[in-house]
Amino acid sequence: MEPFRLADYRAKRKTIYFNRIELNQLLAVYSRYVIRGEWRDYAIDHRDGFALFSVFRHSQESPAFSIMKCVGGNRQGDFLVYSGRQKLRAGKTLGEVLDIFQRKPALVRGGF
Repeated sequence: MEPFRLADYRAKRKTIYFNRIELNQLLAVYSRYVIRGEWRDYAIDHRDGFALFSVFRHSQESPAFSIMKCVGGNRQGDFLVYSGRQKLRAGKTLGEVLDIFQRKPALVRGGF
């Protein structure tokens, strides 16, 4: 009997990372929400087949939002935004999915 390596039979996936431009975009959105006092912490996770940027309202809680960069498969897009298990947005570019965090300015009522 001939020995074989299990690693040769496992599906080899490439580890996905956020590049510098993507990190700058993510941290720009994150910093706006920190200034508003809505977000307090973030985490970056790199796994086989996807990278994950999660933001937290409180450090001890589950993420308020997660932005996922994925490659391959039959996914709807290369970038996804989740709130818990609910998918909020999918797109081919990070800018497309980050638009969900753009708020309209509050209307000013009354005059001077």
